[in-house]
Amino acid sequence: MLVLGLMALGLSALGCDPGGVGDPCIPEDEYRQQVPGYAVTEVNVESRSFQCATRVCLVNHFQGRVSCPYGQTEEEAADCSAGGDCDPENGVGCRVPGTNGDEEVDRIAVAVAPQLLGRRADDAVYCSCRCDGTDKTASYCECPSGFACVELIEDIGIGAEQLSGSYCIKEGTRYNTSERGGDVCVKATDGGNCGNDGKNP
Repeated sequence: MLVLGLMALGLSALGCDPGGVGDPCIPEDEYRQQVPGYAVTEVNVESRSFQCATRVCLVNHFQGRVSCPYGQTEEEAADCSAGGDCDPENGVGCRVPGTNGDEEVDRIAVAVAPQLLGRRADDAVYCSCRCDGTDKTASYCECPSGFACVELIEDIGIGAEQLSGSYCIKEGTRYNTSERGGDVCVKATDGGNCGNDGKNP
């Protein structure tokens, strides 16, 4: 299943300066309380990203939220949304990026899946650019060293041709369906397996 970031569609997605490819980015969806994040079966292209010099924030087969590696359960989401047993400053619950979660409006109100250990945000969510496509009149970028030009979005004739095609992805991170499951980020009493002392940042 492919999810296209059409909300911010612009001509800047047609071609871009490869400077900034690989820089970290947080998709705009993560600034919304009701968005649970992404599924590993999806590809999302956010054009006109103000965080990226390339203007493209790529979410390439990634699970959960960039800003909440350990995720949260439905119960944790309900507690945080209702102002109950919630301590976002100590990593309990997910919150809007750039906030401390003190205000309920900044707390994510839905369950969020934890990130997969095999496809952490560093390897699946970053600034990219479109390096090839079916429109031979469009301008495409060249992938810098350490990146490969890989087709991610097929043009299926539904009006998303400005986003369809290939994008620069980190070498060795091409998605395999066997990665649909696997180990996830887990909190523990002595920390967690995804850093930050087992806390959501």
